[in-house]
Amino acid sequence: MWRLYQFPLCPFSRKLRLLLAEKGVSFELVRENPWEMRDEFFLMNPTGRTPVMREPAKNITLSDSRAIAEYFEETIPKNPMINGTATNRAEIRRLMALFDENFFGDVTGPLLMERYTKRVVARQAPNSTALRNAMRLADEHLDYVDYLIDHRPWLAGSTMSLADLTAAAQISVADYLGGINWQGHEQARSWYSVFKSRPSFQPLLADRMEGVPPPRHYSDINA
Repeated sequence: MWRLYQFPLCPFSRKLRLLLAEKGVSFELVRENPWEMRDEFFLMNPTGRTPVMREPAKNITLSDSRAIAEYFEETIPKNPMINGTATNRAEIRRLMALFDENFFGDVTGPLLMERYTKRVVARQAPNSTALRNAMRLADEHLDYVDYLIDHRPWLAGSTMSLADLTAAAQISVADYLGGINWQGHEQARSWYSVFKSRPSFQPLLADRMEGVPPPRHYSDINA
């Protein structure tokens, strides 16, 4: 069986949890705290970043969430998530990069640093300016989600794709950390609510991190 070395609030790990569940791939979760910098983990991924997937029986080790996602797209035909024409597939990959890079850099990364790493790991006070900036930028990103859903059934087109899974994974972490204000974003909220009701998303909504509880609305599929 595959083992997914992951940190519960790592959005890149969450993306793979969603993808594997949607494709019906069995896997075992192995918690990896990146700040511990275990030698054994660095041997699997020299960057020391989650996620990493390992299949001991086949001696396969995969790292980098986009590379891992592409691997399972190529090897598991069920529920393709990078589909359609070449133009459609390019749009899916564009949006994946937007959320993995821009949303993470603007929103998820700073929230994780200020509301989890500083508070729980370093025992430091968060930077209120950094938090305000992250929440302001989250609002701007949700404006773009609103725009996309105004023009398409799903973020990248007519069907659910890896772009939706990537965005939902990033937003779920930001939402857990109290960084999302859904007011004025009905299109984005409706789109996200669809994900919260999917079986693949239920384990994410059940996650709880020591020292940082989520807002009350986090696991409410109707919120």
